[in-house]
Amino acid sequence: MTWTSRFFKPTEFDSPDDPGSGANMNAGFISKLDVARSFCTFPWRVSAGYRTKEHNKLIGGASASRHLTGEAADIACTDSSTRYAIVAAAIKAGIKGIEVCGRHVHLDNRPKPTMWTDKSK
Repeated sequence: MTWTSRFFKPTEFDSPDDPGSGANMNAGFISKLDVARSFCTFPWRVSAGYRTKEHNKLIGGASASRHLTGEAADIACTDSSTRYAIVAAAIKAGIKGIEVCGRHVHLDNRPKPTMWTDKSK
């Protein structure tokens, strides 16, 4: 394991086709996720983290997805107040890539502040 976290375990970020691959997550990004999570009073469930090239292709992920480099995570949520809290915490923690989706909020380590919805692709 190359990173530690107060709130997350590496296995939460495993690509479904590669057990143990969650250890490939970018340590700096995990640190930001930890800070963001600390601003919330509820647990976060990771629905996607690290992805192998094969899994990313299988699910139709972007060819340059930050999931491939361990610099992205999808946090499951289904209601607006939870979604808002996750987005607010991510911004406060310095996370710059945010996609608001119906069943999750995508967070990534891009250098420039960018927010989009799953319908705006």
